[in-house]
Parts: sequence; C-alpha cells; structure tokens
Amino acid sequence: MVNLASVLSLHGCALRYADSGGDGVPLVFSHGAGADHVMFDAQSEYLRARGYRVVTWDMRGHGRSRPAGAPFTAERAIADLCALVEHLALDRPVLVGQSLGGNLGQAVVRRRPDLARALIVIGSTWNTAPLSWNERLLLKAAAPSLSMISTKRLPGMMANASAVTEKARADARRAFFQLSKEEFVQVWRATVELLDPDPGYRTPVPLCLIRGERDRTGNIASAMPRWARTEGVEEVVIPGAGHIANQDDPRAVNVAIEAFLRRISA
Repeated sequence: MVNLASVLSLHGCALRYADSGGDGVPLVFSHGAGADHVMFDAQSEYLRARGYRVVTWDMRGHGRSRPAGAPFTAERAIADLCALVEHLALDRPVLVGQSLGGNLGQAVVRRRPDLARALIVIGSTWNTAPLSWNERLLLKAAAPSLSMISTKRLPGMMANASAVTEKARADARRAFFQLSKEEFVQVWRATVELLDPDPGYRTPVPLCLIRGERDRTGNIASAMPRWARTEGVEEVVIPGAGHIANQDDPRAVNVAIEAFLRRISA
C-alpha cells in the first residue's frame, strides 16, 4: 500500500495523493467507484521502477480522502482531477483510470484536450457512445436497485461481481466497506452523469483500452469493442480477468500499459 502522505485541500476535503517525482513521463491513476489508490499498487511499483513519474490519489469520499466535504458529483470529480494535475504542475500526464476512473479520464480529456498526452482506460464503458433504449433503462434502474440491497451485503456483492481472483475480491471488499450505501449510490449516480452520448466525438489523444475477458459489468463487454473499432485502436483483452483486470492479472495489465507507453513515446 502506497502511503498517501501529501494533501490537496479542496472544497472541504483533504484529497490525499502520492507523487513518486522525477523527470519521467507522468502518469496519474484514478481508481474505480468505491475503491481507492491501493488497486494500483502493482502498476505503481512496476512503472516507477521503469522511470515513470507515478501519481496515485483517493477521490473525495474514498479511501483516505474522507470525509468528502462536498457531495461527490461528476463536476466535482472532474474539477478535483484537473486541480491535482495543475497543483503538481504535471506536463501533460497520461491519465490512467479504472471503471469510474476511466470515465473520469474520458471526461477530462474531452473538456481539456490540452491537459493530457494520452488516455488509458481499464474496464470502463464508452462515455460518448450512443445508448440504446434498453441501456438507458438499465442505467436509470441501477441506482434504485443498489439502494434496495442491504448495507451489510452490498460490499461483498460488488466485490464478487468486480473481480475473479480471491486476492482482488478481498481488496475490493476492504475498500467498499469504507463507504456507506448512501455514499456508494451517490458515487454511482455521478458515474452515470459522466455518460454523455456524442457519436461524432473522437478521443483527441492516443488511446489505450484494456478489458477483462470476464468483465460482465454494465455494457463494458459490448461497448468497449465498439469503441475500439470506432476509434481505430486495438483493445487489449486480459484472459480470465474480471472488471478489475489490473488486480486480477496485474502482470498482463502492466505489460499492456508499458507497451502502449513505449509506442506513444516512439
């Protein structure tokens, strides 16, 4: 576990982050809903050892960035990530995000294409994809459905749905138990707010898409292949991994990330 020793105070929340420093290409890792920076421990260690400058953080209301201070919304999450990049004076970092973190990275690149040099998305749906009537209905029903699950059962259910390996599930349970059910539902609503269909939009920076072969979360299994075809990139499918592919099979995800970084550097 990386010790998030540094603090950026924003709108009532002490946002905790860690910055490895150095002159390497900067990477900013944003975790999924209900998770925290720990989910990227394997990636942080691997990429720091290869000379990259690695920044990890806990979004407001998650991990060590508690209490949230202001309500967690899509706009607040976007503002927090942009503020962190500017606070550290990072030179066009690569934004890396898993699930909610990937949706957040997409939103920041769309709004501030000058801010990042590339985008790596792990297990996230496509923000600007056209949504079918059925997909809209499922999104609308998700938050009420989550609200009906008991507080005691929700973290375990979400962990089992997110990961395949017991190690990854155990860490997901640890993280999910830090949020109340009300907080988790609020974060989920914010994630949905980041979805903004725009079929003509194309990502203006190099894009890497990574998905677990066994990811059955939302519409990711169908949306990410369509996204890859539309953008003209090749998605990386991690065999046997679930939604949290970077924890189910960290070695394979590390290799995929490094290969992408080498390509864009070349």
